Amino acid sequence: MNASINESLPQSGLKKLFKKIVKGIAWFIAFCITGIIICLTLLWLEHKKSVTLPLPTGQFTVGRTTYHWVDSSRTDSLAPIKNQKRELVIWIWYPAGFTKAAKASEYMPKAWRAAIEEHQGPVLRNFLKADLSITYAHSINNANLVSGTSSFPIVILRSGIGALVLDYTSFAEDLASHGYVVIGADAPYSTTVVVLPDGRVIKRPGENEIETMPAERRNIFANKLINVWAADTKFMLDKLTELNENDPSGKFTGRLNLQSVGIMGHSFGGATAAQFCHNDDRCKAGIDLDGIPFGTVVNEGTDKPFMFLTSDYGSKKYPVTIQFDEKVKSVYDHLPENTRLWIKLKGMRHFNFSDGALLNDSHIGRLTGLMGSIGERRGLAITSSCVLDFFDVYLKKAANSQLKKTLLKLPEVEIKKD
Repeated sequence: MNASINESLPQSGLKKLFKKIVKGIAWFIAFCITGIIICLTLLWLEHKKSVTLPLPTGQFTVGRTTYHWVDSSRTDSLAPIKNQKRELVIWIWYPAGFTKAAKASEYMPKAWRAAIEEHQGPVLRNFLKADLSITYAHSINNANLVSGTSSFPIVILRSGIGALVLDYTSFAEDLASHGYVVIGADAPYSTTVVVLPDGRVIKRPGENEIETMPAERRNIFANKLINVWAADTKFMLDKLTELNENDPSGKFTGRLNLQSVGIMGHSFGGATAAQFCHNDDRCKAGIDLDGIPFGTVVNEGTDKPFMFLTSDYGSKKYPVTIQFDEKVKSVYDHLPENTRLWIKLKGMRHFNFSDGALLNDSHIGRLTGLMGSIGERRGLAITSSCVLDFFDVYLKKAANSQLKKTLLKLPEVEIKKD
């Protein structure tokens, strides 16, 4: 009897151990599930918080209008259909007359929201991005241009590749509030999703997704694309000239100062700004927001006043940041010494140079390194201030000391020394 009891003890101990292991695993799974539920709940709650863009700092109310322009002189080399003409959806922000009862525009029109949300999928749409239906801008849709006879300098705004022009509404509204007409374009087969006035929704095909290309193919495609985007920019300015001569709505006739044209862009849009200033004498000043230059401007530069505003990747050097520094330096070294600037903004990351700083989940952005330590609104405010003062100097003939004063008072600014 004692022998049978002794033999059963090891088996009983194994059963207890097995039960403890199963119980531990169950607790671990329950803990993980609870953690996931809590994280998703917090992300969803952040997603459902309304977002209002920074208030424009200038004296003018801001209007916004849109156009659909087709360049009948060019076929679209990016389109999967042969002989298709290049077409652009145009957004224009401008100084508007004050209308007390007017309602500010939706940040993004409903049809565009639906197309973007479908493209993003449920995770991005519901957990990692702000709800665009409760995101608010400050411009008034189709408001009248402010009354008077004065004309306003023009700033062309080019988005990053794949991004929408509306992703840079903060910069556009602030410039317009200070007396600039700001024009940007979304192009089918370049922008991630474009909604045309007839209801067509055009998504960028996979073969045009430069972000996923191997390095060698990416460089080849980028040098091809830079010429397409520079030609788009020329076409936009040509159409503005027509509007200035005879706008069917009467809004812009005689009100655009085509002798004071600047261009700014983020990422590939910044590269486009540099190439356009190289190509077109109508460009009087340009700004590249954290974009790797491509095209002939890299080795030839431009004689126009030009500013690079770049992010801060710290002391780590990756192949892409080495390439970035080399190409920016090549353009910078070819610029006139008295009208060039290269500024690094401490604590900035690439996606801080857009409304994405406010509309992407900030916690995930910091954990992944996509967002810097500068603070979402602080980064936008500093960039807007630098952009405004640079264009004031070179498009409105403000004193150069104004720009220097702005830069010197910003602790995040690090100016490259010649």
